[in-house]
Amino acid sequence: MAIQRIASKWEKTKALNKREHILPYIPDTRVYSLAHLQDMLNEYGMVYIKPDCGTYGIGVMCAELEKDDIDENAGPLFKLNFGTQSEVHPTVEELHKSIKEKIGAKTYLIQKGITLLTYRRRKFDLRALVQKTPHNTWETTAFIGRVAAPQKIVTNHHSGGTALPIEELLGPHLSPSQFSALYKEMKTLGVQVASQLSRKYPRLKEIGLDLAIDEQYRIWILEVNTKPALFPFKWLQDKSIYKKVRRYAVAYGRLKSAK
Repeated sequence: MAIQRIASKWEKTKALNKREHILPYIPDTRVYSLAHLQDMLNEYGMVYIKPDCGTYGIGVMCAELEKDDIDENAGPLFKLNFGTQSEVHPTVEELHKSIKEKIGAKTYLIQKGITLLTYRRRKFDLRALVQKTPHNTWETTAFIGRVAAPQKIVTNHHSGGTALPIEELLGPHLSPSQFSALYKEMKTLGVQVASQLSRKYPRLKEIGLDLAIDEQYRIWILEVNTKPALFPFKWLQDKSIYKKVRRYAVAYGRLKSAK
């Protein structure tokens, strides 16, 4: 039986929103519209606009509301970042027009922007891998950090991001006890998210959970990928982690066993 994949970010978000204990980890996410753009920029100051169905960070944009701290009478400006480019618009309507030109008729989502922690002045997020075990339970088996390339707004490998151990990325920000608590919370969250999604999608066997840690060390779910890349975990120094990842993937049919 084929492993289940879910392309729509919106469908996955709606499924997760049904679990009260997962809700605090989900940033405000809506289907893109001018009204939602206006409301969310006014409330959060920064939003991410991303395709409902898409991979590798392709098509992701970041919009920011910028106010002049010196001249209180100056009107706000609206900055749009995409790829390594940026543009500034005088009104939210002009910003919306530019966004619509880029997205066309495709369905996009708009999500509250999270101010990520940084590593050497570059933003990073974390990927948690959650897999079905050979005993048919869920387990968060591995973590890896992803550092954005200079001037990029997304962190993944295909956009030039760099993979690093989460200990190296979080170490400068957290004490050992804080890291231990955060690590435990992320492992538990991974199992909760996978368990909830598998209620609706029973043939699910693995997920890649993209997590942001903000400046208050709060965990946020940025996205759930139902066909996560496994190769980055080969780069971890602890080779037993990838051995387990591979063993589980062989058990549920993602990979063939080594001959």
